[in-house]
Amino acid sequence: MDEKQWIVLNQAIGEPVERAAHINRIAGLTQWAPAEVETAVNALLAKGLLANTPHGRLEPTTAGKTVVGKVRAECAAIVDAAYSAVTPEDLATAARVLATITTRMADELTHG
Repeated sequence: MDEKQWIVLNQAIGEPVERAAHINRIAGLTQWAPAEVETAVNALLAKGLLANTPHGRLEPTTAGKTVVGKVRAECAAIVDAAYSAVTPEDLATAARVLATITTRMADELTHG
């Protein structure tokens, strides 16, 4: 599964979604062309990770949900391991620094 397929599948978790709306949403979030997103949708349908509902919506299959759950769990374990190497105090400092930088950048972009 490539990045586009992962994002399309991951963002489909939940209630069934109307195909065109899902494609347009993902294209907007990622700045990919809708045709690229549609290619990813078709690949996921072919792999049996997404399915069309009788009402013309997309939904993850059981296999698709399993893949998403597995990837999310593996990512969480990696993130937890990385964050556990830093003290809570250092994480709080980093969060404050990043928030300050982000706020300042937004101000600069707004007021140029």
